[in-house]
Amino acid sequence: MDPHRIRGVLALTAAAGLLLTGCGAGDSGNSAADNSSYPTGRPAPAPGYGNGGGTGGTGEQKNGDDSDSESREFAPAPDYLSTFALDVDTASYGYARRTLAEGRLPDPSTVRPEEFVNSFRQDYDRPDGNGFSVSVDGARTEREDWSLVRVGLATRSAADTGERPPAALTFVIDISGSMAEPGRLDLAKKSLGVMTDRLRDDDSVAIVTFSDEAERVLPMTRLGDHRDEVHDAIDSLEPTDSTNLGAGVETGYETAEDGLREGATNRVVLVSDALANTGDTDADTILERIASERREHGITLFGVGVGSDYGDALMERLADKGDGHTAYVSTDEEAREVFCEDLPRNIDLTARDAKAQIAFDPATVSEFRLIGYDDRQVADEDFRDDSVDGGEVGPGHTVTALYAVRTKPGTEGHLATASVRWLDPRTRAPHEESGRLESGSLQDSVWSASTRFQVTATAAYFADALRLGDDRWSALPGSSHLGELAEHADELASTTEDKDVRDLADAIHRAGDLTGRDRAVS
Repeated sequence: MDPHRIRGVLALTAAAGLLLTGCGAGDSGNSAADNSSYPTGRPAPAPGYGNGGGTGGTGEQKNGDDSDSESREFAPAPDYLSTFALDVDTASYGYARRTLAEGRLPDPSTVRPEEFVNSFRQDYDRPDGNGFSVSVDGARTEREDWSLVRVGLATRSAADTGERPPAALTFVIDISGSMAEPGRLDLAKKSLGVMTDRLRDDDSVAIVTFSDEAERVLPMTRLGDHRDEVHDAIDSLEPTDSTNLGAGVETGYETAEDGLREGATNRVVLVSDALANTGDTDADTILERIASERREHGITLFGVGVGSDYGDALMERLADKGDGHTAYVSTDEEAREVFCEDLPRNIDLTARDAKAQIAFDPATVSEFRLIGYDDRQVADEDFRDDSVDGGEVGPGHTVTALYAVRTKPGTEGHLATASVRWLDPRTRAPHEESGRLESGSLQDSVWSASTRFQVTATAAYFADALRLGDDRWSALPGSSHLGELAEHADELASTTEDKDVRDLADAIHRAGDLTGRDRAVS
């Protein structure tokens, strides 16, 4: 373990004013796991609860306007914890579906399991006010002593758009030559036109384009009586030369800063295939600008990826650094949903710098692994350090984290406590909420658990199958071959009558066909 990390935890433990979920560090020797076949962390001690601490029993929740839950007495050792910034990105799953539809298997490096899991509707209870509800459940896999544990966080339902604050949206649109491909710039223009008609009169829009250089096409303009002006700017967009993404981002943030509106949601919306090939192509330099504007002005970034060739890694890093999230679109339906439904509905924020921390009990758990969130890890001692960046989440969102958990044979009792911490987007006041899981609440099988749990597991197993061949990850416990997984997905699609689940089943069938074809060739 990183010595700096250990010193940080010891300092926190000694400081009476800093309270972290859990009690008693426990002896790290309690973890006697065989690590030879699985990348893991070690389990956490059972949290102790004071006034307003965690809730009892799986699925029991407290809705999230209370900030009185900081009553835990001291920090357990970081070995026992899993801490990460929340993420509602879905681009990885969308891009994988596009790739499979074109008859290709996605590059394993572009597959992020958390984005597969978070692409589907969940069954979590919603809190009454701002903040989160916390749900924790689990089910046993076919591999002995291994279970999947689902941590579900949900914000309040999206309010009527009339109740949200106004928006100041700066669209930074890639008009490089590659955007001439059908399903790129044409898709963006059509969707932006519809979205312009759905935004409110008190919302503002600016448009920046970039190819070999960036151009401010429309300064920040209050819609009101100026919608025709915005439509004209959108209609004028035509693909030209190369992709100077750095110039586009810089000019976009300058435009957003010039048009900054107090009391409004100020956001940059980047629409691009993220294939930077001229100007400043160094990701760190581009990211530096985004981080500065986020800190100084609270401007967030929403990345919309397009194109069969797509710079997934760069767009993901840009969104993470810009306190935002990403989506990928390849069809009219997907673009309409992202631009015309999701973006206007979720302009409001319900939580800033949100982080989750899960404490596993060493008396009952021998090892665990977080599935995905590889680039969203946070040092355990930084869970309550509100200067450390977390994730931004709006109303109507759910965030799901799935863990592979190995329990000790014959174990009974407490398994884990999940906590989420966030800042009120307006007052910056911190809040926390927690939920618990007991061993007796584990379902006997993943495939007899609730329908939405099964969808979550199917999405995770699918992502896992697509990452096979990349030595950085081992197979999840209880994983099935793609043919069997497709059968599960078909059943779930029939049961739920959910188009998104039907699309998942179709994608698994395509992957199975392609995998079989590749194996036959080899």
